Amino acid sequence: MVEKDSRLPLYYQLMDILLAKIESGELVENDQLPSERELCDSYRVSRTTVRQTMQELEKQGFIYKVHGKGTYVSPRTHNQSLVKFYSFTEEMKKVGKLPTTQVVSFEKVFCDNKIAKVMELPVEEEVFKIVRLRLADQDPMLYETSYVPVKDFKNLSSQELEQTPMYEIFRSQYNVKISRALESFMAVSANNVESEMLNINEGAPCLMLKRITYDQSKVIEYTISIARGDKFTYTVELK
Repeated sequence: MVEKDSRLPLYYQLMDILLAKIESGELVENDQLPSERELCDSYRVSRTTVRQTMQELEKQGFIYKVHGKGTYVSPRTHNQSLVKFYSFTEEMKKVGKLPTTQVVSFEKVFCDNKIAKVMELPVEEEVFKIVRLRLADQDPMLYETSYVPVKDFKNLSSQELEQTPMYEIFRSQYNVKISRALESFMAVSANNVESEMLNINEGAPCLMLKRITYDQSKVIEYTISIARGDKFTYTVELK
């Protein structure tokens, strides 16, 4: 309960109460919060205090508002460190999510100048172009386009990519040891295809990540990922 004689501001106390409900699971993702009037009555605070609390919670990303409907608990974002090599499948398992992959398209294509330069391959070398949708608990998270040299992974198939993580296939079937990866990222807006695949509005904020993966000095994968801005945060540690 809010303590009127506490040195902590009333809005701050109310924030702590609501955050505790979210952290404990009493309020879960997309649950609707009580109305301003209900919060005023329940905690015996003014509407000004409630509004200040809601503004601060929304600013910090804990809640979101739907015009004409109310205020809801925001879906949790997944914090991904960029200072170590990571796997989407393993990272989702760590936070208790069930990762799945849908292969949208799988085809052999010839390298154009751009792909050839990035992958250090001759122009018109054959690569697999693999478009995948990555989901966690059936919620779309990433829309990825990967390029993999055909000569190094001749028997790769869309069926096994839906059942087994790509890097696990590389290790177990092709004896590939991933030594390092270079990754860059930038803020983008979802285009019409990305918005449809990720179930977000066209123009919604996203992160584009470009990864070049190596086995020693050889490039074995080039992937462009579109990550939902409301689902991911990325952290870089500076030393």
